[in-house]
Amino acid sequence: MTGVTLRRTAPPFRSTAAAALACLAVPRVLLATDADWIHEEVDAALGGDDIDVVRIKRGVEVRPTVQGGGIDLVVLDLQIGNMGGMAACMELRLDESVDLIERVPVLMLLDRDVDAFLAKRSEADGWLVKPINPFDLRRAATALLDGDEWKPEPGGPVIQGEIDEIDDGLAAEEAEADAQESDPTADDVTADGDQLADPATEPGADEAAERASEVKGP
Repeated sequence: MTGVTLRRTAPPFRSTAAAALACLAVPRVLLATDADWIHEEVDAALGGDDIDVVRIKRGVEVRPTVQGGGIDLVVLDLQIGNMGGMAACMELRLDESVDLIERVPVLMLLDRDVDAFLAKRSEADGWLVKPINPFDLRRAATALLDGDEWKPEPGGPVIQGEIDEIDDGLAAEEAEADAQESDPTADDVTADGDQLADPATEPGADEAAERASEVKGP
């Protein structure tokens, strides 16, 4: 009876041990960069007991590494050698679209604010502009691991407001040009939308014409 009892209690013991090991598992972050200083800063900001940072140095290694499984977040350096971060991200998204791999969030490290356009085109879930702020990197990684996004406005709210004003001005100019092409009389409209007066219909126009004819004579 004792042997039977031990065999019956063994499976729950193994299950409990497996559950304990699962609880100890930490997220794995795949960093793709050939720049040692970026690796050092990312590892200092993210690496530790709660996150495991794994580095590769070539863009072509991103997809097979993700295909191998166990990657919870990919951090791509936009300027990684061999294959740029944008191409590496688009390659992941292509495989995900045909169910070759499960979707993994991607955080892209950009060189300039305007590079956010490239991150959007490659369907990255978030981005940061170098130099890397360790606190922002930590917050961004946490957000993506939680299933959220991290897409800061380029240049901050002040510069973004100036960009919006420029865009509005350009849009107004384009609308005015289109209106003049479709309606030739649009040139007779002031900026406030008022119709310019026709000199022939001004008060006293008939009297002035009559006087002019008298001066000329028969």
